[in-house]
Amino acid sequence: MIPMRTGSEPTTARSALRARFWLSLWGLVWAIFGTAAFALVGRPGWAAACGVLWLVVTVDMTVILKHMHEGPHYQPGRDIPPYRPPESRPRPR
Repeated sequence: MIPMRTGSEPTTARSALRARFWLSLWGLVWAIFGTAAFALVGRPGWAAACGVLWLVVTVDMTVILKHMHEGPHYQPGRDIPPYRPPESRPRPR
């Protein structure tokens, strides 16, 4: 059985925050290692690139932790049928 698409998938999508957290932590470890290793061998360009990656991963991890601390929001289960999209939209004035 193919489930019906309603067009509301972006608003009802779920994210595996714990998996994203652990992948982000893995990326953080490698970014720190890369920054230190390239700085020690005298490759400032690569060290800077890893430093930028370190910053991006840190911001991503901060967002992930913020979402985790917000707690669960109501998500309909598999036994709830999908929402029907509106039949007609009000016309703008």
